[in-house]
Amino acid sequence: MTSDATTAVPSPGEEGAAPRAGSVTGPADPADERRRARRSRRYRWDVKWSPYALIAPFFLFFLAFGLFPLLYTGWASLHRVELGTPTDMEWVGLRNFTRLWDDEFFWHALRNTFTIGLLSTVPQLMMALGLAHLLNYRLRGSMFFRVAILTPYATSVAAATLVFVLMFSRTDHGMINWGLGLIGIDAVDWQNGDWTAQFAVSSIVIWRWTGYNALIYLAAMQAIPHDLYESAALDGASRWQQFRHVTIPSLRPTILFTCVVSTIGATQLFGEPLLFSQGASPTGGSDHQFQTLGLYLYEQGWFNQHLGRSSAIAWTMFLILVLIGLVNWAISHRLRKSA
Repeated sequence: MTSDATTAVPSPGEEGAAPRAGSVTGPADPADERRRARRSRRYRWDVKWSPYALIAPFFLFFLAFGLFPLLYTGWASLHRVELGTPTDMEWVGLRNFTRLWDDEFFWHALRNTFTIGLLSTVPQLMMALGLAHLLNYRLRGSMFFRVAILTPYATSVAAATLVFVLMFSRTDHGMINWGLGLIGIDAVDWQNGDWTAQFAVSSIVIWRWTGYNALIYLAAMQAIPHDLYESAALDGASRWQQFRHVTIPSLRPTILFTCVVSTIGATQLFGEPLLFSQGASPTGGSDHQFQTLGLYLYEQGWFNQHLGRSSAIAWTMFLILVLIGLVNWAISHRLRKSA
């Protein structure tokens, strides 16, 4: 006959009982406590200061290459200072700014900047809106077309401008004049005419930035709820009516954004008119016919070597951009209230 052997398991209070997992069997080690305290302190510092360390490089570069030049330019605009002796400054107060009121070349450059900006911004944004509307529909190979319209934006200013210089050449080998000759129109001297030169420079800007703005509009269109289009279709609205009464109102903030950004870019226009002129001259043509504010600033500072005067022009451009920003804020505030 066999009997079951019963093994007694000692209770936690009995002698020989094994300690439970995680139970404290004695006083804590002071060294271990100090290590834990240091790790906890480093963790708190990491959580608190790591975000600032990650964004610090941007602010350091901004201070060195953004804020300091801005403040130094403002200080230089109040002095008479030449490029050859930048440390010799003579205080003149607001004289560099007041001289701009009587400077016909400044007003001519400002007028050219306005007309070139108008000629480039309005067609550019209208074409971008139309391209985005076409790409918003399901087209075969739509990804190819999206990449293709962005290609001009990736092209350098120098390469694009030099190609357009050849296209707008006044000789017979210029593509534009060759095309005009096919339909019986005489060759046009694009570079030496006022409106023709400004139109040619504007065409470079249109070619480079239309695709970029089209992709911005396309992204905004894809965020519009499809329920709005379905409701409009049920009400009998055509594609054009849906575009007018659904797409355009929904794109108001985006259209305003692109208008402001394009206006700022037009105010700072420099590379295209510089390379479009013969010999990359800062005068913007033989009669200053397409000299922008950026070119006039460059001419005063680096050719005439008047750093104080060019600094005043730079700050005038900055104030114009601030005014554009205030107009943008007022319009957007009004649109939000009306919505």
